[in-house]
Amino acid sequence: MLRSVGRRAATGGYEDPRVTELRAAVSRLRRELASYPGEFPDRAIAEDELAALAAMAAAGAPDLRRLRRSLLLVAGSIGSVSALTGALGGVRGAVERFREPRG
Repeated sequence: MLRSVGRRAATGGYEDPRVTELRAAVSRLRRELASYPGEFPDRAIAEDELAALAAMAAAGAPDLRRLRRSLLLVAGSIGSVSALTGALGGVRGAVERFREPRG
């Protein structure tokens, strides 16, 4: 689903494909969470942390420790909602790519 891997950023600079993937994965999970009809106690936490992940992706070079913290909070908040498992896995995979060497 990566349509723009390695694309140039709007400012003319190169955008890291991992950032592009993170942005897409976070966007997907945010959309799915927004359309999920049920309420659960930690929904606000998940929404706040997804907003933080989106902001980190928009900034371009997210901090791995902060990414992992946000991922842990999101997973803990929505982990029991099976309808969101696929999208959560996408975010998890995107965060994990930041551990791999660039190249």
